[in-house]
Amino acid sequence: MPFRWSLTEHLSLGAHVARWVLIMIPVAAVIGSATALFLWSLNLVTTTRWDHPWLLFLLPAAGAIIGVIYYRFGRSVEGGNNLIMDRIHEAGGGVPARMAPLVLLGTVITHLFGGSAGREGTAVQMGGSIASVFGRWLKLGPSDMRMLLMAGVAAGFGAVFGTPVAGAVFAMEVLAIGRIEYEGLVPCLVASIVGDMTCSAWGIIHTHYHIGIGTIAGLSTALHLDWLVLAKVAIASVGFGLASVLFAELTHGLHQVFRRLVPHPVVRPAVGGMLIIALVYLLGTREYIGLGVTSPDSHAVTILSAFTPTGADPWSWWWKILFTAITLGSGFKGGEVTPLFFVGACLGNTLAHLLGAPVDLFAGLGFVAVFAGATNTPLTCTIMGIELFGSEHTVYIAAACFLAYLFSGHSGIYLSQRIAVPKAGATTVTPNTSLRTARETRFPVHRVPSSGRRPR
Repeated sequence: MPFRWSLTEHLSLGAHVARWVLIMIPVAAVIGSATALFLWSLNLVTTTRWDHPWLLFLLPAAGAIIGVIYYRFGRSVEGGNNLIMDRIHEAGGGVPARMAPLVLLGTVITHLFGGSAGREGTAVQMGGSIASVFGRWLKLGPSDMRMLLMAGVAAGFGAVFGTPVAGAVFAMEVLAIGRIEYEGLVPCLVASIVGDMTCSAWGIIHTHYHIGIGTIAGLSTALHLDWLVLAKVAIASVGFGLASVLFAELTHGLHQVFRRLVPHPVVRPAVGGMLIIALVYLLGTREYIGLGVTSPDSHAVTILSAFTPTGADPWSWWWKILFTAITLGSGFKGGEVTPLFFVGACLGNTLAHLLGAPVDLFAGLGFVAVFAGATNTPLTCTIMGIELFGSEHTVYIAAACFLAYLFSGHSGIYLSQRIAVPKAGATTVTPNTSLRTARETRFPVHRVPSSGRRPR
């Protein structure tokens, strides 16, 4: 039997691995440290807002300050996550160094005064910006710079959520629907692991979520499966997918409305801040501002409370969508993913009551499935669910994420995401176009003249 083996090939592969390990360890360590600083700052300003509720009334002024900062210094980086994706697709573009401090400052201001936003966007943008700086220092070529940007995204994502495997897969999966960039395996995995370890080394403790193993009566195996529960998961997953569409389209739509009705970028977030204050007093609650992970009020709706039977109202998920869409659509800074966790957990809680299903299980499924639909990353979210909740519910997690991804259609929060392989049943979507192009083709709008920057 012939046996053929190329020593040269394997030496080359070994050199490739060693090279990227040496490059990514210092880069990811800096990104992990920056993420730790960001999470520490976020916790500080959140508790400060809790202690001083009057800060909410300064939200319009805070929005105007963010508008001034980005109008004066940040027009080249206003594209955020979409800019990073565009530069990765263009191979070698890199992103400006100023993106990291600007998005850090803008997000901290947003949370201090009560905007409804997340944290993933900030960590990803800091990761991409810091990686670009290293790439320029090392004088890397276009192909290597592309890999470095992907790895920077992985490091930021893995560090901010404490999910290193999901962080690595996210950076490879999020760029294009239906395709994973396997060439980034080693840089992204090393970056995500080192970023997460560095962040933890600084003393950052991530929130722990729990799905009780005993919530499904009579099932105690490590990987259990109940066909009736699985059928209910499939029904709920359609709702998770549609909720992700609502979140993405409302955010993009309000962004266009704000641009049309309030042309000046400094005034725009100030108006958004006034709308948030009005909503707070219309509803009589502050449950939907900030991150929403925890609250000093034990009776408030939060992501953690949604895992309990009485921890969410039937429409909590909708109000969080509206608060976040106004916040981000008007120009405040921050991510979308933590609000998506809130939306998904609360919607899962509501659907569990309607379907007669375990509340904590469905809250956890909604947590990752709405995220999967909004970002078109079903594998990432399946792995994230396993990392956060344990492996005993893997089948349900995968079913929820895969179906939510399918039923979210060709929409998403990242308009620079490419459509490599259209989803099943799509007849009007052209492969190898961006979600932005697909959305504009489906919903043509009259654009307001601007400074030449792309819309979100």
